[in-house]
Amino acid sequence: MKVACVGGGPAGLYFSILMKRQNPSHDITVYERNAAGSTYGWGVTYWGSLIDKLHAHDPESAVAISENSVRWSDGVAHVGDRKTVHHGDTGFGIGRRRLLDILAERARALGVRVEFEHPITDAAELPDADLVVACDGVGSALRERHAGHFGTEATAGRNTYIWLGTTKILDSFTFAFVETEHGWIWCYAYGFSEDGSTCIVECSPETWTGLGLDRASEADGLALLERLFAGPLDGHRLIGRAHSDGSAQWLNFRTLTNRTWHHGNLVLLGDAAHTTHYSIGAGTTLALEDAIALAGALREHGGHSAHGSQHGHLGLRPALVQYERERRSALLPVQSAARYSAQWYENLPRYIHLAPPQMFALLGQRHSPLLPHIPPQLYYRIDRAAEQLEALRKLKRWLGPRVARTLHARSRASGS
Repeated sequence: MKVACVGGGPAGLYFSILMKRQNPSHDITVYERNAAGSTYGWGVTYWGSLIDKLHAHDPESAVAISENSVRWSDGVAHVGDRKTVHHGDTGFGIGRRRLLDILAERARALGVRVEFEHPITDAAELPDADLVVACDGVGSALRERHAGHFGTEATAGRNTYIWLGTTKILDSFTFAFVETEHGWIWCYAYGFSEDGSTCIVECSPETWTGLGLDRASEADGLALLERLFAGPLDGHRLIGRAHSDGSAQWLNFRTLTNRTWHHGNLVLLGDAAHTTHYSIGAGTTLALEDAIALAGALREHGGHSAHGSQHGHLGLRPALVQYERERRSALLPVQSAARYSAQWYENLPRYIHLAPPQMFALLGQRHSPLLPHIPPQLYYRIDRAAEQLEALRKLKRWLGPRVARTLHARSRASGS
């Protein structure tokens, strides 16, 4: 089978690794438009369950990823001059560039061709490929060529955010909320190596314009943010774009969905197919899980195709249908959690003046579909009681998904 992966991110590289492990005779090329070593972002997060999955599918890359990751088990929230610590599950961070280097090296060792500085904007440029995998990100050029077929929809969030690095080495997942005369501004920060940490800053559009961040140069904007977050950063620097040209940009997060994920021999993977708000830290995990599911579906349905023919495209269809069905189902709870998490931050004033332990507890509950509809202090009391009463805990678990489905259906009906 001849496979072309367009996009050298985690999804495409890991998919190429899995396909080569299934059958070394597969002819696989990964095309990346940027130069080697050039990537956006700083570090990415994941949880222990992902490493278990990676070990099951390719132990070599799993070991390398684990060995190059940092870990934390505490969450720390700074609200003004108050600080709250929560002991929770172990999380992991790894530099995005290091992750890509590990996966590219492993792919090449298995016989995958990885071609940098080779942009592909149309699947027609790959006439001999049996399967074209569009893993070229949220702005996928391959997907946009058939936008009508895929039924792509993108919804912009209200808040603005910027993805930065810092020289402060954080050993806990850190939240910091700072009140200004123009409203609240906050950051999520976590370590990813012995050299630095990721720091994502977010605020409402009113705060953004009120502070002049919409007009400030990158240097002036970073200097202002360094002053605002001087406490949790211990006076360390913030850094703009890493490993690529240009400066860091303030953005509105776009939640992207598609009506279908495949068209002929073209299939969408990772951010080209779906995005979930960065506040749940699931993007890289979902991309790798997509790769696992697509490779698994191809294995179950033969993993081969008549070379370059229409018959071959039809032969792929059962695998692509299975992949899409499996991943759509797995994504539903994650997309719901991401939607409610984003809304929690967009409605921060509803929660920010609670006592620190209550506020941090509801920060941890921000994925709940019930939380927006129950007064925060009442929800907190119910949540604490649910920890002690099994019947109440079961009711909360039963009620949450039903409320989410009802509200989602109502939202779709009003939008149609």
